[in-house]
Amino acid sequence: MQASRLARHRRAQRGVYAIEFAFVFLISFALLYAVICYGFLLTMRLSLQNAAEDGARAGLRYQSSLDARKTEAAGVAELRSDWLPGALKAKLAVDAKICLATGDDCAQAAPPCGPEWSNRCQMVVTVAVTGIEALFPAFPSFALPDRVTGKASMLLDGRSL
Repeated sequence: MQASRLARHRRAQRGVYAIEFAFVFLISFALLYAVICYGFLLTMRLSLQNAAEDGARAGLRYQSSLDARKTEAAGVAELRSDWLPGALKAKLAVDAKICLATGDDCAQAAPPCGPEWSNRCQMVVTVAVTGIEALFPAFPSFALPDRVTGKASMLLDGRSL
């Protein structure tokens, strides 16, 4: 008599295991998804930062004019960002500017660069990608940035200006 009561009790508990598995699976899947997404975002961010740094270094190499330095820096930064998927490659923005080293104002078209410290200039390269949510499937309540940016600046050698 007691054996039949235990067998009925075990059969009644079978559905609880399925519910418990569903909860554990959802939590495990959410953690795995977060690790993959944020890992890819960090890889992309570091790659864009490396591309900006390489572009700024290319601007340090001797060029005949400041415009040639900006063109070379932007070209190298874009070349280093060539690994991006096609959907993101179209949304890549590379910006190379030459600014005075004493401030963050890059609005001047041609700053007066020279070997004196007050006229020192810096190369500022920014590499940005927008619309990265197209790479990841939508997941409710999952915060992903819309824009990933890498930025680098290097002081231009005053002797070659």
